[in-house]
Amino acid sequence: MGELRVGLITGNPGHPLLAAAAGVLERRGCRVETVPLDGGVPRGALADVYLLKARTPQALALAGELERLGAAVVNSATATGLCQDRVRMASLARGAGLPFAATVTAGPLGELADQVYPFVVKSRHSRRHDLVALVDGAERLRELAERWPQEEVVTQPYLRSSGWDQKLWVVDGQVFAARRRSELSVGDDGVGAAQEWEPSARRAALALRVGEVFGLEVYGVDLLDGADEPVIVDVNAFPGARGRAGAPEALAGLALRVAAERGRVPV
Repeated sequence: MGELRVGLITGNPGHPLLAAAAGVLERRGCRVETVPLDGGVPRGALADVYLLKARTPQALALAGELERLGAAVVNSATATGLCQDRVRMASLARGAGLPFAATVTAGPLGELADQVYPFVVKSRHSRRHDLVALVDGAERLRELAERWPQEEVVTQPYLRSSGWDQKLWVVDGQVFAARRRSELSVGDDGVGAAQEWEPSARRAALALRVGEVFGLEVYGVDLLDGADEPVIVDVNAFPGARGRAGAPEALAGLALRVAAERGRVPV
């Protein structure tokens, strides 16, 4: 049957999580290959499983075409695309009873007015270097509108917190977590700094439920503390899970499991 092949749909094959998982797979006898995003569907036999760590329209179209040809893609193109639209994301989550932050479609940022401060504004379409900002007054709103006048945005209530976001990453049912300094922390140059954190069983169960609702197997959930319960403020398909011990092995195990379910094992 030949060696088991794993395709990486990504613009960054050197990403630490992907690179580490690829090393695990190669040690298990697999061949790992990066799929060019601009070359269309690869010629020849399909890989046994594809890992989709890219969110561009080009990558999603490629993943969708591979699925139509019968390939296994993790996460699916549909589930990945769903996480790119924060309006659809919030609608699905709240419809399923998940405690997702109230998310309001606001149109172009340059036309945003009559808001109750403070609030959080985000790009409607999630992507790298998108807009996520705390708006604490009219001056801040004008500043952002000058920089992002045509950006389609959503608004969410501002939940006061310790300044640390609760980040939960799930890989094939395994929950990893950390706290990261929030990008909404005013005047804090430590944004992105991390600290160890163990989520409660309730929060871990909530993260697992998100995967069931969204059809995801590799994903991230951002939580904040609400008045009565944790509040989900974002869901990300195939995040980096930076520095989480065991995450690369879990990702490699997921690829092997999916391949095994299709009758393929490493030689």
